[in-house]
Amino acid sequence: MKENTNQRLCEECERPLFGRTDKKFCSDACRNSYNNRVNADATNFVRNVNNALRKNRRILVDFKNGVGTKIHRDRLLRAGFDFDYHTNTRETKAGEMYYYCYDLGYQVLTDGEVLLVSKPDD
Repeated sequence: MKENTNQRLCEECERPLFGRTDKKFCSDACRNSYNNRVNADATNFVRNVNNALRKNRRILVDFKNGVGTKIHRDRLLRAGFDFDYHTNTRETKAGEMYYYCYDLGYQVLTDGEVLLVSKPDD
């Protein structure tokens, strides 16, 4: 009996494939395993960025006591706040820059002070 050298194999486990001609995986488990392995670097990067953003927001929630709360940036840093991570920015007509972590934000003032704010309703 002649061996079939054109046998299609699963891209993850290399078992023979049966069925549709465009099939790439023998099972959902192999498809998931393959995609998780291929996307691991990108997934870890996104996870780390999202964790930093959520942590920043939690810190803002902890320190914000109402409208116009001011705090020294060193207190935010000691709590683990990372000024490199924010979801968006807004510049006022007066040229003041606000940085937001989702719905909560801050404006860096003089002398190391930071004004904590909520995102304005659009």
